[in-house]
Amino acid sequence: MNADMYSFIVHLHSIGRWIMLLLLLVAIFNSLVAGDRPFIRTDARTGMILVIFTDLMFLAGLALWYFGPRGYKFIENMGMSAVMKDSYARFFAVEHITAMLIALILIHIGKAQGRKSISDKSKHKRTLLFYFLALLIILISIPWPFRQIGAGSHWY
Repeated sequence: MNADMYSFIVHLHSIGRWIMLLLLLVAIFNSLVAGDRPFIRTDARTGMILVIFTDLMFLAGLALWYFGPRGYKFIENMGMSAVMKDSYARFFAVEHITAMLIALILIHIGKAQGRKSISDKSKHKRTLLFYFLALLIILISIPWPFRQIGAGSHWY
């Protein structure tokens, strides 16, 4: 992957993170304040858009992991044993992608809860639970600029 393409995908992935986080917060808020209201079309659409956007961000991240200088290249160049001993390499080669895959699965499970034939209140509770767990995992796994792992990176 050439440097221009890598830079484009990094920026796309980074900006897309904000959109995905916003969609996730909206979905969580909708489920949180739902109370006894029916699980409506808007709830299902928000979940669908969230799932689509999360899948796109994961695919962009997977391309960065495989073709970029971090991720698979760390494993290829250093070997898995050395990667696991280096916190920076381990974060990008193993931890980040694994945690984001788990969050992606939780978001898919949360979306699927809205399609089950259970009470609307249960649908809201279950989507809230799975979306909130995904949000926690995502927030922990992002290399934020204020964290040592993300020092020197930007907010966008």
